[in-house]
Amino acid sequence: MTVPAEGFILSSQIQPPVYGLVFDMDGLIFNSERVVQRSWERVGTKLGYEHFGNHIYHTIGFNVKRREEYFRKNVDPDFPMADFSVMTRREYHKIVAEEGLEIKPGVVELLKYAADKKYRIALATSSRREHASTLLKEQGLWEYFDGAVFGDMVTCSKPSPEIYQKACATIGVDPANAVALEDAPSGIRSAVAAGMRAIMVPDLVEPDETILEMAWHRFDTLFDVLRLLQEG
Repeated sequence: MTVPAEGFILSSQIQPPVYGLVFDMDGLIFNSERVVQRSWERVGTKLGYEHFGNHIYHTIGFNVKRREEYFRKNVDPDFPMADFSVMTRREYHKIVAEEGLEIKPGVVELLKYAADKKYRIALATSSRREHASTLLKEQGLWEYFDGAVFGDMVTCSKPSPEIYQKACATIGVDPANAVALEDAPSGIRSAVAAGMRAIMVPDLVEPDETILEMAWHRFDTLFDVLRLLQEG
């Protein structure tokens, strides 16, 4: 296993040292869940489904396959997923082109610090490889990641542990020595099931008591995570 020159020990040396950080993307790195929600709302209206953007609250962390299953079960058994995907992708890029895509507070600072301290850094996102890697490259963040697993690389999406298990493997760090950074309940469940400690930085959905009990910490921004690492 490759480990950094530095790690941090937690809770008076009781917890295992942390050598890796695994980031979710949408809603954690980028303020993109709200853009997705707006694109869903617009396309849903065009397809005859009112208030369609509200479905994002029930599908955060899902990959395309699982979202299609959700839509066919809860919206329409004949839901036109292929058309919906093409149309929402178009709307998403239109919004981003007009308004830009905000990087969430603390992202750049945390990535720079983690890289400087030789932590292994991975990505575990339900977004497709092409979409996610393009966004990260455009924003100058791709270079920080030592490994990445995308939604089209897993059989089961979050809350299955598969994506986090694979993400840890890409950076050669045991899940017990890695921390997951998430904005969604399904991601917290996924990381904990993989044997990791998970920090929740909520975006669209606040954690309930069950998720709070599962999470190692609940923070407002990634600046809080940065302080945790700095304080050791």
